[in-house]
This record gives sequence, structure tokens and C-alpha cells, in this order.
Amino acid sequence: MADPRFEQAVALFNAGEWYACHDGFEALWHECQGPSRRALQGILQIAVSQLHLERGNLRGATVLLGEGLGRLAAYGPVQLGLDLNHLRQGAQALLEALQQQLPTAALPVPQLRPAGEGYDGAH
Repeated sequence: MADPRFEQAVALFNAGEWYACHDGFEALWHECQGPSRRALQGILQIAVSQLHLERGNLRGATVLLGEGLGRLAAYGPVQLGLDLNHLRQGAQALLEALQQQLPTAALPVPQLRPAGEGYDGAH
């Protein structure tokens, strides 16, 4: 997606600025049509899940992680120029820990990574 707002939202996501990245992705989601719309919604839900997690709302975090992963399940390894497998793996590990009521502090925060040079689709 060649939109500077998208790149900014990705940077905010990766910086853990969940509320700000939500605003950026949501604006794009409202404008988007076609297959990318559902992918943006899934990314949005994962971002908001992290905000819930920061605020101690484990139930909200669990629900939104599951919904976000469900929306992203329809896509292959790359959508919107992003490595969705990488995002899904991080989000899935976090979801499983939440569902099993395990500590999540040691788990890496889900990240958005470009699917670019060196991408092999396996991550």
C-alpha cells in the first residue's frame, strides 16, 4: 500500500503506540475497498488487543487477538506488502498464552515486518 499514512501506522504499531496506530489504520480501513480491507481490520484488531493488554483487560485482549487472527487467516503469507506469517506467529503465541492464563511479559510483542528482500515466506 503506497500511502504515507500506512507507513506511519506500521511504524506506530512497531513502536507500541497502539492508540495512534489504531487511528491511522482505521482511517485507511474506512477508505479501503476490496481484499485489503479485511486485512487492515485484522491488523487493527491486533493493535487494539495490545492496548487492552497494556490496560490489564485480558479478556478484551484475548477476544480481539482471536478476531484479528481470524480475519488474517484468509490471506497468504503476504498482504499489503507485509509479512503476515510473522505477525500471525507473534499474535498466535500471545493468544495461546492468554488462553492458558500464562504470563505474557516475556513474549515478544507482535510486529509488522515488510515482505521484501530476503523474504522466503517461511516466517
